[in-house]
Amino acid sequence: MSAAKAKGTRWETALAKFLTGVGIAAYRPAQAGFKDTGDLHGLDPWVGQAKDYRSWESAIREGLDGAEKQKIHAGQLYGVAFVKRARRSTGAGYAVTTVATWARVLIRLRRAEELLRDHVPIAVYDAHVRQAEAEAGEEFGKEPKE
Repeated sequence: MSAAKAKGTRWETALAKFLTGVGIAAYRPAQAGFKDTGDLHGLDPWVGQAKDYRSWESAIREGLDGAEKQKIHAGQLYGVAFVKRARRSTGAGYAVTTVATWARVLIRLRRAEELLRDHVPIAVYDAHVRQAEAEAGEEFGKEPKE
């Protein structure tokens, strides 16, 4: 295995481990060649493309281009590029989307929260909001000390 391939595999594995650790059943699928379906699955309705490049510009451009193609091959709605940051923890890496994807996700989230607010008891909705705010805090997804 080439050094670049090994580096990429380490980043994909670290991402899968991190995401699984926070309750997202992420996994690395077998490579599919020409009809590549992405580096990380189990993120429905997302597919993830992992990039660990020295150049952030290349990582973002190639990662997003790949994620946008791979979401179609994988039958998912959204693509995300996971870009590694040198000498930082996995959780400090970047999850990059296009502006159009970000807008579609925000609209979907707002609709879902409106439906939840309108169709469940207020105590359930309030508990959801408190939990979401707590998870969005700095402690969410912190990697355990090794």
